[in-house]
Amino acid sequence: MKTTTFLKSTMILTIATLLSKVLGSLFRIPLQNIAGDEVLGIFTLVYPVYMVILILSVAGIPLAISKLIAEERASNQMMNIRRIYVTASLLGLLFGLVSFGSIVVFSEPISLLLGGKDTYPALVLVSVSLIFAPYMAVYRGYFQGFSDMNPTAYSQVIEQLVRAVFVIALAYVLSSQGFSNSWTAGGVMAGSICGVLASLLYLRVIYVRSPYTIRQNISYSFSTFIIWSRSILRISIPIAIGTLSMALLNFVDSLTVPSSLNHKLTDPDLSIPYLYGIYGRGLSLVQIATVFATSIILPLIPLLTSKMKENDRRGMLETIEQTSKMTHLIAWPAAMGLVFLAVPMNVALFTDAEGSFIIAILGASSIFTSFTIVGTGILQGIDRVRQAAWIIITGVLLKILLNVWLVNWIGIEGAAFSTLIVYIYLTLGNGIFIFRQIPFTVLDRSHIKIISASLLMGAVIGFPPFIYSMEYWGRPFSFVYVVSAIIVGALIYGAALYFTKAVDRQLLQQLPFAGKYIK
Repeated sequence: MKTTTFLKSTMILTIATLLSKVLGSLFRIPLQNIAGDEVLGIFTLVYPVYMVILILSVAGIPLAISKLIAEERASNQMMNIRRIYVTASLLGLLFGLVSFGSIVVFSEPISLLLGGKDTYPALVLVSVSLIFAPYMAVYRGYFQGFSDMNPTAYSQVIEQLVRAVFVIALAYVLSSQGFSNSWTAGGVMAGSICGVLASLLYLRVIYVRSPYTIRQNISYSFSTFIIWSRSILRISIPIAIGTLSMALLNFVDSLTVPSSLNHKLTDPDLSIPYLYGIYGRGLSLVQIATVFATSIILPLIPLLTSKMKENDRRGMLETIEQTSKMTHLIAWPAAMGLVFLAVPMNVALFTDAEGSFIIAILGASSIFTSFTIVGTGILQGIDRVRQAAWIIITGVLLKILLNVWLVNWIGIEGAAFSTLIVYIYLTLGNGIFIFRQIPFTVLDRSHIKIISASLLMGAVIGFPPFIYSMEYWGRPFSFVYVVSAIIVGALIYGAALYFTKAVDRQLLQQLPFAGKYIK
């Protein structure tokens, strides 16, 4: 894949992932508005459990498929590509059934760990989608192996759109009919099932019609399945652990924060699901701030793999440094927007200012979350998946210790502080391992200019909320201010980049929608 193709693939996935992340995060806002913070809290407690099991059975396989297919294409071994697809499909179906059965069998003890039996209906219902999700993900990995990101991009949007529509509709119907918070939270999880099925149907239709589909008959046996399963699992397991970073840390929160909060609950009107719902507000917004990093790793991994196979170390270095600069360019202003607009954004989206400090802390952590995601992708692309996995594992252990200490000490805000600390650690850990393999420019003048422009933008748009008590200004005014601040902030950020020449013309020319306008 050429660098320009890489940038175009990144742009396609960024737009699609932005839409899917916006849909996947913003549906929580009407969910909270319709059903309340407690239902959002139950959803936020249960969803990381689903995501961890989903990623273990999904994320590793398609990324492994894309990596293996890229290698086989380089060697022109097309029949092996067919064998990889068949083997991955069987593994996906097997993992789906095992994942579903595991949650159903252990649903009661898991629900108790998550803070009580209120999480039980949501846990059981969401597990149904695990039957189909791994098989769906095989198709995404197949197309990624051919450097075609469109099916992955479109299927993500379809999945999230269908899920969002069903979640909001079910929340409204169940709440209006007087169902309990527990069963309302459980009912909205059916939206995940509908989303996965819609995405699977789309990908299957595209696969049948695709020119990449290899239709020749191949020899296939149980021994073939064993051989390719070993290859897929050898790559996919470390990749899955590395991909788990955000989901696994959220999973740790679901298991450790409720028990730690029990010691802080002195107000009888407060509950663990309610407090976790407040925390979930910030988690929803951080997902949007990290959308670029999430989308960039899909084309990045096969690109680095191909350059490594060609022993093109200069190409690898250029790709890593360009990716780092692009991440700086997007992550810093997004994070500063969350930090400095925490109060008006909270009021505008969630009706009150409760938990604004948590949103600000998690907003700051989104910078390091983005670099963690990209750093993990780089390590996977240069065949250092085991190092990436070990960094994540040590980060999880650190998160457990920090949650127990900080949540017991200062309450739910402690979970946000521990998230910030852990992602700083993960960013540094990934960076050290990458630098040892391919020494790259960690921080140069252009990076400093980007950071300075982001801080300037944040200071300007954050000044009015700092001076005035915006939490009392009401929801309509807060919404108008947030929209206006985003527009003004973008102009300030763009102007600062232009006058300081933080972004070179060559990078802008390679962007698919801007390049033809920049001479």
